[in-house]
Amino acid sequence: MTPRGATAGVLPLLLATALWSLPPTWGGNILVYPLDGSHWLNMNILLKELHERGHAISVVRSSSSWYISEDAPHYTTITVPVSTACSLEDPQYMASFLKRNLELRTHQRSLSSFIALQREAIALLDGAHRASARLARRVLEDQELVGRLKASRFDMMLTDPGFAGGVVVGRYLGLPLVLNVRWITNGEGHFAIAPSPLSYVPTLGSLVSDRMSFVDKLKNALHYGISQYVDHVTVRPLYRSLCDDFLDPSANIYSLIQGADLWLMRVDFVFEFPRPTMPNVVYIGGFQCKPSNPLSAELEAFVQSSGDHGVVIMSLGSLLGSLLPETSEVVAAAFARLPQKVVWRHLGPRPSTLGNNTLIVDWLPQNDLLGHPRTRAFVTHGGTNGVYEAIYHGVPMLGLPLIFDQFDNMVRLEARGVAKVLDVTRLDADSFAEALRELLDEKQNYKRNMVKMSGLHHDQPIKPLDLAVFWSEFVMRHKGASHLRTESYMMPWYSYHSLDVMLFLLCVLGALLTGFFTCCKVLLRLLAGKRKLKQS
Repeated sequence: MTPRGATAGVLPLLLATALWSLPPTWGGNILVYPLDGSHWLNMNILLKELHERGHAISVVRSSSSWYISEDAPHYTTITVPVSTACSLEDPQYMASFLKRNLELRTHQRSLSSFIALQREAIALLDGAHRASARLARRVLEDQELVGRLKASRFDMMLTDPGFAGGVVVGRYLGLPLVLNVRWITNGEGHFAIAPSPLSYVPTLGSLVSDRMSFVDKLKNALHYGISQYVDHVTVRPLYRSLCDDFLDPSANIYSLIQGADLWLMRVDFVFEFPRPTMPNVVYIGGFQCKPSNPLSAELEAFVQSSGDHGVVIMSLGSLLGSLLPETSEVVAAAFARLPQKVVWRHLGPRPSTLGNNTLIVDWLPQNDLLGHPRTRAFVTHGGTNGVYEAIYHGVPMLGLPLIFDQFDNMVRLEARGVAKVLDVTRLDADSFAEALRELLDEKQNYKRNMVKMSGLHHDQPIKPLDLAVFWSEFVMRHKGASHLRTESYMMPWYSYHSLDVMLFLLCVLGALLTGFFTCCKVLLRLLAGKRKLKQS
């Protein structure tokens, strides 16, 4: 017989579970201003869930959008005509950008190469931010469109602040602002809102862990300086005219981002290094992950043919489909030496060194393959979506980082003992095959470490996607979340760092010391005068 007290304790839990599973009794009206490419892939998952819970969703997209469909069952679109596509929405541009980066890294190992790589990245960001500001201006200058947006009486703006046009539009419309974020306009999102000591919080591009030597700290400070240069010299001026024309001229795009009501941070601390945070940051890392579905009959037959050796998967993500031809030849030759079967998403010319154990495809069901019991390893460029899917399914990784945050992602995984990392510009068949053999060797503990990491990721009281939906609805219900947001971003830098207080205290201390020494000097003079009188 169950004790009465135990029953009383279980009933509220069952009631809360039942209430959470019910659809909402009201439907919010959400304006979404997303980014294209891989950022849209995870944003769209959140939108589908919000739609399932009864919310109406309107998505702003450019007419050149690559991923964001104009027709979808779970949202309506507001298409803004543009004459040219953003560079990040152009696969050919990104392929040429990758090629230039690999060539610089292959043929040069010097300060000039480092500077050239930084200039390439800044030029890409400059073009993308220009396109973002241009699109936002088209929206705000269209009085008919602005009138429709205001008449729609949206409850919330959901945007990705990697490029900040959506932040400006949301501020102009006066909407509560929720960010689906990991990166902002000049780097990692936490640096904009939370204390971020450079002694143990790595910044984008530094390629260091949270355990830094003195040299690592110098590198971290250097890359933080680069991010500040990007922010003040490249980013802020591009949005300056938008702020002047449509918002407060004293505002800047960085402070507008800092003033968001809620940050849905695509981070889980099983992956990210521990660091200070703020109460309006909600962690939803891996929210896009889900159980695997059955494979197609043809693909399932290929995977099953691997026997006990299992399968290795390789994919470079949605934006970067292939490596340079000579590098692909090396990869294919290394795969041919393995006893495992290989499924490789490859869009370039078919390598001449390809083995019979390797299946090349234009597209693969990455999540479903990662969740298959015969999958043994994942060769990846280190994109965030793929990394979290591998963590979710417990698959160790071999990283071939190519651009942007992929290097930093792999540093974190390597520090956790769940991945190996190779330099794609120094790749040869021997080193690649040996790295895979080490990764697949159970004695090396990569699989064991990854299973433990996956268990930590799954051991949460609320699923990350449910958490994202709850807090989005919270902002709509309460017309914002200003009680969770610090107003420190409105303080001048000298006040934020208490330099004014320190200066005042130094002045007081200086005055006290001056007074003390003056008194001492006067006393000494008086004593000296008395001695002279006695002597006379």
